[in-house]
Amino acid sequence: MYRDTRMVNWCCHLRTVLSDVEVDTVELQGRTLMELPGRSAPVELGVLHRFAYPVADSPVNERIIVATTRLETMLGDAAVAVHPEDTRFKHLHGGAFVVHPFSGKRLPIVLDATLVDPAMGTGAVKVTPAHDFNDYECAQRHGLPIEPLIRPDGTLTVAAGPSYSGTDLAKMIIF
Repeated sequence: MYRDTRMVNWCCHLRTVLSDVEVDTVELQGRTLMELPGRSAPVELGVLHRFAYPVADSPVNERIIVATTRLETMLGDAAVAVHPEDTRFKHLHGGAFVVHPFSGKRLPIVLDATLVDPAMGTGAVKVTPAHDFNDYECAQRHGLPIEPLIRPDGTLTVAAGPSYSGTDLAKMIIF
């Protein structure tokens, strides 16, 4: 037996961990209305949001566009990942950063051939280590900080920034 920090499937409604066998993974083909525990009305899922991270110190105001279905987790991003062989981002290899649009934090641009498929989406992936299993593994590979963004009760932690800390996630999600 050992003790470690790990990713788990957490249910804010039941306030408990769910085992992998208790989680239904559903592939969505786009915008989909679903009923979720603890919600009074169906929730629209599968909405792909795109937003831009400004490249730090860019003389031409360059931006990297990422796409996500979990827009609210961008408050906990620790990096932006690109594929090491994607020529669109070659000039950003070797220590470049983006600037978080809300917090102003500098986030590293990491090269990750496991997480990023250059043919999918924008070719750049936001990395939110405490809220996605693939992002967690990416953070482990690159030594990124892993800060939980969502408390067990579904409110945002101080990692979300002073404007959002304590906010009920269910009330701020944009669908």
